[in-house]
Amino acid sequence: MKGKSMFKAKAYSAASATLPLASTTISRRDPTENDVQIEILFCGICHSDLHSVRNEWSEFMPTVYPIVPGHEIVGRVTKVGSAVTKFKPGDLAAVGCMVDSDGTCPECRAGFEQFCPNMTLTFNSPDKHLGGVTYGGYSESIVVEQRFVLRVPSNLKLAGTAPLLCAGITTYSPMRRWGVGKGKKVGVVGLGGLGHMAVKLAHAFGAHVVVFTTSPNKKEDAIRLGADEVVISRNADEMQKHAGSFDFILDTVSAGHDINAYLNLLRRDGNITLVGAPEKPLPVAAFSLIMGRRSLSGSTIGGIAETQEMLDFCGKHNLTADVEVIPIQKVNEAYERLLKSDVKYRFSIDMASLKSE
Repeated sequence: MKGKSMFKAKAYSAASATLPLASTTISRRDPTENDVQIEILFCGICHSDLHSVRNEWSEFMPTVYPIVPGHEIVGRVTKVGSAVTKFKPGDLAAVGCMVDSDGTCPECRAGFEQFCPNMTLTFNSPDKHLGGVTYGGYSESIVVEQRFVLRVPSNLKLAGTAPLLCAGITTYSPMRRWGVGKGKKVGVVGLGGLGHMAVKLAHAFGAHVVVFTTSPNKKEDAIRLGADEVVISRNADEMQKHAGSFDFILDTVSAGHDINAYLNLLRRDGNITLVGAPEKPLPVAAFSLIMGRRSLSGSTIGGIAETQEMLDFCGKHNLTADVEVIPIQKVNEAYERLLKSDVKYRFSIDMASLKSE
């Protein structure tokens, strides 16, 4: 772009849907007056990184190549623009799934930037500063408008904090929305990247937490993470024992499954919120909803204020994601393992490894 001052940054990108991620150099804008420049220390790997790299969401979010994924970013501020008041060089900072929104629409004014029709995603979104698309966190640095930069509690381990920016807020937001807390019985369906955070958060909120899993071997881990009970969802008798007893169930599963089996576990006015996104529509029996005035809803990440609230809550309760830390050179291997759910429970890339590229 003419007239734009830029700097070069090392990154990992994919050149097409079938090629592996590889070392590259990208352009970042020099910070303008409201910008914060961050040296990225850790970046979590989210399933949406994989979907985007392989263009699996082409119907509603076609991938523009080359793509630099990553939206679970934790780092240290290196530079700030002249109008920045919230951050100074040396501060710990985080960036999640969004880097901009119009700030004027009803959603933004209500604090729901995640629903802004003109939101800019952290990667693969039109870049209004440099043209082309935005590049995400698989990079040594990023420049973001200060409104979209978050403060990181100093007591949290950084590698495990990165996934809070997506997996953490995705599970925190619907729990806040549906009043999860003491005296509430809460179910978590699936124990993966999202599910394991949901268990930790629901436990910290003081709820009675029940994990539903198809894998008996996950029982011990569910208890360690804070579950009070574990139900093997394939066991109809175990499921039946819990009929009509849940206030809230968070469904994190992205594979096809029987949603009615869970709707029937809700008490009157109970709610199930989907944060997993199965490819094919789930059949819902009207009677599962009608009987008991139950509801089924969906949720995504939270707005910026709520994301900060979540980070502060995690700081207070010393909560981070369970991560396996990898060098960036192992990212393609990590993607293959992600497809097999072979990670407990989130990969976090140590960006110091990028320096050797």
